[in-house]
This record gives sequence, C-alpha cells and structure tokens, in this order.
Amino acid sequence: MLKVLVLHGPNLNLLGEREPDVYGSQTLAEINQDLIELGDELSLEVTCCQANGEGELIDIIHEFRNSAEGIILNPGAYTHTSIALRDAIAAVGIPVVEVHLSNIYAREAFRSQSIVAPVCAGSISGFGYYSYAWGLHAIAQILNDEL
Repeated sequence: MLKVLVLHGPNLNLLGEREPDVYGSQTLAEINQDLIELGDELSLEVTCCQANGEGELIDIIHEFRNSAEGIILNPGAYTHTSIALRDAIAAVGIPVVEVHLSNIYAREAFRSQSIVAPVCAGSISGFGYYSYAWGLHAIAQILNDEL
C-alpha cells in the first residue's frame, strides 16, 4: 500500500473552534479520520501529523522523506512566508499537493501569494474538507501514474 503523509500546519489544531465561518466546524480529528478512511478506499496508508512551528513541519517532512510516497500539505500561514518550508519540499523530491480549507485568493491580499506552490504538484483551496479529499485523490492519481 502506498504511504501518504497528511501534514497540517499552524493553528489547524484549533479547527472546529477557530473562525468556523472561515474554516468550518469540523475538528482536525474528524478531518484526519475521514482522510484515513478515504485513504483506505484509495489503497493509501494515510498518516496525519500537525505542527505549529516552522521547524517542526520541516522536521516531519524530512522524517517522512524515505517512507512516504506523497504528501498532502496545508502549510497554514507559512504558505505565504516560509522559504525554508518551500526548500524542504523541493529537497525531498516526493510529490506534494498543497491544500487549504479556505480560498486563499479571496481573502486578505497577503494570503494570495503561495511561496510553496511552485514546488508542489498542485494546489487546491476553498472547498473546506473537500480540499483535503480532492488532494488525496490527486496524490493517488500522481502516484499511480508513476508506477
């Protein structure tokens, strides 16, 4: 079974409480459970992690570089600021799909630029949980095309 890391960035541990009008009412635990179940349907072994710190996110990417075939990444606010996170994605050489619950292009102007997008296989935003689900479908297609 192909292994996929789902990596959630800063403040996503507060899903369900934090600005539900922007991020929805589903908790991170609920999203993770739904993704694990969807992964089973897609013949993917899904591991979910969350970190608030930039260095922690980079360490997790490095840790999974030899065991995961793909990554679904919601970098949170680091989307717009972290060259180090961008460099980590580029360094590991495995496909990454960037996802966001909210539409980053319909929010504040500073959120419309993704530093990580150019080193990702693709980006999906604005569809709540379905951004993750469609990201998982996308990574499954990418990985199956590589076989």
